[in-house]
Amino acid sequence: MKSYHNLYEKVISLDNLFAAYKKARIGKTKKVYVLAFEEDLSENLMQLHHELKDGSYAPLPLEMFILRDPKTRMISKSNFRDRIVHHALHIILEPIFDRTFIYDSCANRKGKGNIFAIKRFDIFKRKVSKNGKILPNRFKENNHIVGYCLKADIRHYFATVDQKILLSLIKRKVSDVQVINLIEKILYNFDAKEKGKGMPLGNLTSQFFANIYLNELDYYVKHVLRIPYYIRYVDDFVILNAVKEQLVFWKEKIDCFLRETLLLELHPEKSKIISLARGVDFVGFRNFYYFRLPRKRNVKNMERKVVLYSKKEFADDEITKIFQGWRAYVAWSQSYHVRKRVAAEIYRVRGLQQNTNIL
Repeated sequence: MKSYHNLYEKVISLDNLFAAYKKARIGKTKKVYVLAFEEDLSENLMQLHHELKDGSYAPLPLEMFILRDPKTRMISKSNFRDRIVHHALHIILEPIFDRTFIYDSCANRKGKGNIFAIKRFDIFKRKVSKNGKILPNRFKENNHIVGYCLKADIRHYFATVDQKILLSLIKRKVSDVQVINLIEKILYNFDAKEKGKGMPLGNLTSQFFANIYLNELDYYVKHVLRIPYYIRYVDDFVILNAVKEQLVFWKEKIDCFLRETLLLELHPEKSKIISLARGVDFVGFRNFYYFRLPRKRNVKNMERKVVLYSKKEFADDEITKIFQGWRAYVAWSQSYHVRKRVAAEIYRVRGLQQNTNIL
């Protein structure tokens, strides 16, 4: 396996830090902390470069807050200059590791994402069900097609990642001691409940490291168990097969591998085998054979934001941006009436006719 060294100078170069700064500011150009950093951009980047070069760089404490969206999660927010460092590291390391990831690892990768995942799910469900073969004695019910899906979730994934194992996986490809030291500073800046465990939920580096860590699971699934129809999105994954008993066997093997090799475990309640006829909840949609519906939680979350907008907790341009992003996503499902209803409520709150077409 090829190992990369002499990477640190590339990470901390002024050109790379400037490229990282541009990435870190995307979608945040009006934030006070971004504007403050830009008041003396050259000096601030130069200062960051010198700190990284002489080893005095230390990330500032994370800002912790609870996000209910609607699931309650503890989010860790890094200082803007630290986010620049995260992007600088990602720019150099991402091409090295990405080529080792399997095709159906879909999260936080160029050219992949939620929509890529559901398209792959569509391909796999057709193969498993023999293009929509109906279950015996169910010929009058079009949705009762052959096939099953193991829908699995790793319990408390970001909070239970073993930092020592993660570093050992990174060291397989990266032999530059200074890069490893920088990664350790980022990891150890997280105030974990259990020493040596966890990554801050919200960091770009955590999303990237999550794929490195579970790439071990991907290789076990694809090369040891030789499972053909497998898709992973962060710590959620699905496996499709025509035979339920085969999925039961694979589930036991995977749970054992996670416990023994990665010190993780499947979520006992969220990991289950479902008939494709019932619809599979995956990447924000409930996926049936002939159609797809937005997750109820997703719709309720958008409706909740409209209620907050009616209470003046969102500005007009904020709710417009939120709605447009949500509409573009749920448009991949049978959601015309839902989208129309939510839009009508926004227009009602704003006191405009719906044909004004400002959304």
